Amino acid sequence: MQKFTHLHTHSHYSLLDGLPKIDQLLDRVKELGMDSIALTDHGVLYGAIEFYKKANEKNIKPIIGVEMYQAFEQMSQERPNIDDKRYHLIVLVKNAQGYKNLVKLVTLSFLEGFYYKPRIDEETLAKHSEGLIGLSACIQGKIPQLILARKMKQAEEQAEKYQKIFGKGNFYLELQHQPNSPDQKIVNKGLAEISKKTSIPLVATNDIHYLKPEDAEAQDILMLINTGASPNDPERLTLKGGDFSMKSPEQMIEAFKDFPEAIANTQKIAEKCNFQFELGKIRLPKFQVPQGANENEYLSDLCQKGIQKRYQGQLTQEITERLNRELAVIKQTGFASYFLIVQDFVNWAKENHIVVGPGRGSVGGSLVAYLLNITNVDPLKYNLLFERFLNPARISLPDIDLDFADRRRDEVIRYVAEKYGRDKVAQIITFGTMAARAVIRDVGRALNYPYDYCDRIAKMIPFGSTLDQTLSGVEEFRQAYLSDEKAQKLIDFAKKLEGVARHASTHACGVVISANPLDEIVPLQHPTQDENIIVTQYEMHSVEDLGLLKMDFLGLKNLTIIEDTLAKIYKIYDKKIDIESLPLDDRNAYQLLQEANSTGIFQMESDGFKRYLKQLKPTQFEDLIAMVALYRPGPMELIPEYIARKHGKKKVEYLHPLLEPILKNTYGIMIYQEQLIQMVQAIAGFSLAEADILRKAVGKKISKLLQEQKNKFFQGAKQNGVPEKTTEKLWQLIEPFDRYGFNRSHAAAYAMIAYQTAYLKSHFPSEFMSSLLTSERADTERIGFLIGECKKMGLEVLPPDINESWRHFSVVPQKNQIRFGLLAIKNVGENIAEVVVDARKANGKFGSIDDFISRINSKDLNKKSLENLIKAGVFDKLEERNKLLFNLEKLLEINKEKNRNNNGQRGLFDGVKTDSKIKLEATAPATKNEKIFWEKELLGLFVSSNPLEGLKNILEKKTIRISELLSGNNGGTDKKIEQGPGNFFWQKKIVNRIRIGGIISKVKKIMTKTGKPMLFMSVEDLSDKIEVVVFPSVIENNPSALQENKIVFVSGRMDVRNDSPKLICESVEEIIET
Repeated sequence: MQKFTHLHTHSHYSLLDGLPKIDQLLDRVKELGMDSIALTDHGVLYGAIEFYKKANEKNIKPIIGVEMYQAFEQMSQERPNIDDKRYHLIVLVKNAQGYKNLVKLVTLSFLEGFYYKPRIDEETLAKHSEGLIGLSACIQGKIPQLILARKMKQAEEQAEKYQKIFGKGNFYLELQHQPNSPDQKIVNKGLAEISKKTSIPLVATNDIHYLKPEDAEAQDILMLINTGASPNDPERLTLKGGDFSMKSPEQMIEAFKDFPEAIANTQKIAEKCNFQFELGKIRLPKFQVPQGANENEYLSDLCQKGIQKRYQGQLTQEITERLNRELAVIKQTGFASYFLIVQDFVNWAKENHIVVGPGRGSVGGSLVAYLLNITNVDPLKYNLLFERFLNPARISLPDIDLDFADRRRDEVIRYVAEKYGRDKVAQIITFGTMAARAVIRDVGRALNYPYDYCDRIAKMIPFGSTLDQTLSGVEEFRQAYLSDEKAQKLIDFAKKLEGVARHASTHACGVVISANPLDEIVPLQHPTQDENIIVTQYEMHSVEDLGLLKMDFLGLKNLTIIEDTLAKIYKIYDKKIDIESLPLDDRNAYQLLQEANSTGIFQMESDGFKRYLKQLKPTQFEDLIAMVALYRPGPMELIPEYIARKHGKKKVEYLHPLLEPILKNTYGIMIYQEQLIQMVQAIAGFSLAEADILRKAVGKKISKLLQEQKNKFFQGAKQNGVPEKTTEKLWQLIEPFDRYGFNRSHAAAYAMIAYQTAYLKSHFPSEFMSSLLTSERADTERIGFLIGECKKMGLEVLPPDINESWRHFSVVPQKNQIRFGLLAIKNVGENIAEVVVDARKANGKFGSIDDFISRINSKDLNKKSLENLIKAGVFDKLEERNKLLFNLEKLLEINKEKNRNNNGQRGLFDGVKTDSKIKLEATAPATKNEKIFWEKELLGLFVSSNPLEGLKNILEKKTIRISELLSGNNGGTDKKIEQGPGNFFWQKKIVNRIRIGGIISKVKKIMTKTGKPMLFMSVEDLSDKIEVVVFPSVIENNPSALQENKIVFVSGRMDVRNDSPKLICESVEEIIET
């Protein structure tokens, strides 16, 4: 039978237009008996590497292409209502030069030709046409559009122009079979005439957007999601009425029986397209080393200097042997330049006072990285393994991922771009896909279903579950599907769209560095609405497949907190703290952790972690490493055993004496992946590199490889005289270890950050907490919680003040006080805060409101910002709040006029002295309650006082403190907790008849299945806050009391599911102050 190849195909990387995922596409090709296919997504090469790799795995020949957008005239032109029109053009890659040219064209279309869509023009195409094949595309192509406009002569000229651009034999006129489209029939007839006149060959395609005819409606829904149009809109963009599925060769041959050459030409084109990616070849940039040295020699020299710094020049045999072993492996793998590149920008960051994390991932096991100052945990002291990071068996680049203070991460990326060339450095793209909950809502919106209906169905889906998993595992969801036709339609369409790419964005931390200009290897683009950033069109795995150097530059908020704390310590005490050289046995730091005062401590501030810290009472750095590794789903169940063994309550036992030196630090419990590697080495005589292969086999669960490793392990253990029963028990520990084992190098590095934050908090509480507050300033709920923590620590948090506040939270020296920053006030932006601070720096504090109005010259001092500054109380020492609010318009007008005068303009107040006192009209002063609720509105919490303070006595008598309730302590006030038979205190799950009193700080309303309102409220007293659940029957009894800022008694019972205590409200009563 005659062969056929589809040359015009869209995958889901034609975002919200193409439906098939790459695997589905290729499976359908195989199913229909074809052996080659082209991928031609709209304007992009997003899926090229994935398509290429998977096609080869399935023995299908992949042809790389793009359906490009051609500008109306010039790609530089952006004329409204003219240049938003564009044409389509299929471009296919023949060879390596063609790929290079297509990458260049796609990059230029985004970086220089983007106007609604990424566009090229004929001039640009002509410069980069070598190695490419062109097809005239669908009816949106330039030639078909000229045919439809009855401009046959111009259409013929355009065809000849394309043939000249691509070269004879490299341009084809594209026929498509759409019997329901009169336009397509006209175009096909015109293309056949042009082919006859010019001898430009014809080719048959089907413009695939979905795989089977029955997928057409799902693809239409995808387009509705894309455009936001109503399904009933007759003008909307749609492919309905045509068949854009993947037709079989038989169907295509039948459809084009009058044009057999158009079928044959698909094979001729497929035979011409023989481009192959060079995958797996490492393409490291060269690092410029001193003259006369090579990269390996220079790396060795730097390590010797590192020994002087790290070990004060005391070169032991252990250091020498380890260093020589690591350098030999680095030389063998050719990765010297990798280490040199990383040490260069890490040391640049440190020299520029950017806090860099002590390490991340397995690189912490490298002595070379430690000597180069890349990491800051001694791998020899903490028994971290180099082979977990790099060994001779590894051919791919190991990850050296780095954490930087998040506010300054971009400075490091800019440095790298400037050093290696902006054309050789880019960030990496990532794709958001339609997850189960989101796709239900998206499809529902496209079908015009009510939002509440779709939201209710979406909320039945557990987070992280697929639709199929939910159908089989959630009865309520399954019943909705079986009993409700509307729900069945919604879910069936959602299943077809689930996992489809929805949008492209910038990867949070991925950066690629290349030896050559990136646009010779990888297509580039700007992310949506950000022309200052360039990203690759290939996601991180594809970038790695190409052998490019990809690194994660992570921004870590905790490092910014450390950086800010160190700056404050230096400013206030003239004291420089070297955060990388702290003593790791500080009594204050461990006491803070033993008492679980770990709010703000990296990795250790959850309620669960605090509970374990109290039980563990850590005394050494090893305890912190273990806790970072153990506090995760899976190994968490080992924490009680670890604690019991540490405190001698349980015996430490080893399955074999050879394991004692390996597991001694963790009391006989295997926690780390490195311990697995060392155990296999000790028991079965594996080399460290061989043991790491076994670790990977356990992690990947590849049956054949795992069985090979098991046999080898048993054989080695037998040769070492280990009893078979012991070997069996050890294997039972090894096989499921991927669920438990954690990278010790990573745990040690993150334990170091935890320790650093604990050290700073215990020694410099004001400086640390003010920096922590600044880092959380956008989250008013978190700010409220942290201010409660400050109070527990004996730190007073003062309200904002126009003469005392800086942009951020600041320390009041020698007074255990922290002052609110101006930026913590709602609607006060960076500009106005900076203007206020700069004015104070230049000419001193503001003496009066007149002085402030005269000196602030900024358009950002508008009605909203001035009103909020007044309400927040920043002028309280200068003038009464309500008086300022009453005269707000006048103050703004005078400020505007004075600014005009200062700028040399004349206006209504010509001749008025600018230093004359502003006469403010009198009004009644604001009440205490007005002031504190303004603070709550603008700062997110009560600062100067709390409305509950006057009710302290009545709350003490009639309610239990929320803090006591949450800690499980009834405070000796049994009358407030009436325990009936069979009821226990809340840790036992439920307790009845609790009464609390406080202020409702937050209310979230949802609708139940019966259409009645239900509330989730946050109620806080002077000690803490708790979530309160209010069912419809309670709301009906007292709706007026259930509003934000109401002070209430709430009676009910505790419910502690999922370790999250809530109060189920049974009655509510408003407290009226008398």
